[in-house]
Amino acid sequence: MPLTLPVRPRRLRRGPTLRKMLRETVLTPEDFIYPLFVRPGQGLRRPIAALAGQDHLSPDEAARTAAEVYALGVPAVILFGLPEVKDPVGASGADPEGPVQSAIRAIKAAVPEMVVITDVCLCEYTDHGHCGLLREGRVDNDATLPHLAAQALSHARAGADLVAPSDMMDGRVGAIRDLLDQEGFQETAIMAYSVKYASAFYGPFREAAGSAPAFGDRRSYQMDPARRREAQLEIDLDLAEGADIVMIKPAGPCLDILRETRDRLDIPLAAYQVSGEYAMLMAAAQAGLLDGQAAALETLTAIKRAGADLIITYLAPQAARWLRP
Repeated sequence: MPLTLPVRPRRLRRGPTLRKMLRETVLTPEDFIYPLFVRPGQGLRRPIAALAGQDHLSPDEAARTAAEVYALGVPAVILFGLPEVKDPVGASGADPEGPVQSAIRAIKAAVPEMVVITDVCLCEYTDHGHCGLLREGRVDNDATLPHLAAQALSHARAGADLVAPSDMMDGRVGAIRDLLDQEGFQETAIMAYSVKYASAFYGPFREAAGSAPAFGDRRSYQMDPARRREAQLEIDLDLAEGADIVMIKPAGPCLDILRETRDRLDIPLAAYQVSGEYAMLMAAAQAGLLDGQAAALETLTAIKRAGADLIITYLAPQAARWLRP
């Protein structure tokens, strides 16, 4: 519309109450999903060197932590497993007594209302650290799909509300949806890692999850960060195969992808503020280079402003406390 000059936008910034009244983006603890790293044992809580403030947890301690963050208003956790045994096909990922499956049951017993999401991938369970089965030194996409589906089914049987395939194999959402439906788990939802770039920001996670590849890298199956249009193709494919929620990662470097997706589609949209983003914020705050609380909340607000409905973040407990009235 035509403007009558002079226009003074500063009139609406004069005080904190007025600024708060006019915000289009409101960050709340209900926006957050908190990642937990679980491993076998009992009473285990071991700090993760690469991720300050995060721990390796036994299933009982994961349940305790889940209850604590739920009390802060955080409604969901996503579980990553560290098994005792690894092999070429990641079979332990589907073990009904594995750390993730045990943690699902423990969390649901302690906090029935909490939404439990599970990462579905083979990288944490294979002895070579790649996200799929290998054939002549390369990841075999189609041979991997039944193993991913079996892992997802084991999570659903343990009580997971959502399964979240992160492997970036073509067709894995459809394979998982088909098996879940065949086995009577039509109500178990899928949150697909639809846009997962081969990012430099995953380093701390790979140490935390023990999932670094033993050779090579993951650029043959994770997306090239220089490709924007392919992101929308990946999203459309996952939705066509049955994804209920789509995810974009890493969140901060992908705000353009988030905004483009939100403008194009009215779907539940998640974003993962990954380990490297978290580690940078923590290191800069510890060094006194910035106000850690203000910077953390600004990044989370930007992710939501760009279009995310849900934010996976290691900052969930701290941010929930900071957002308390």
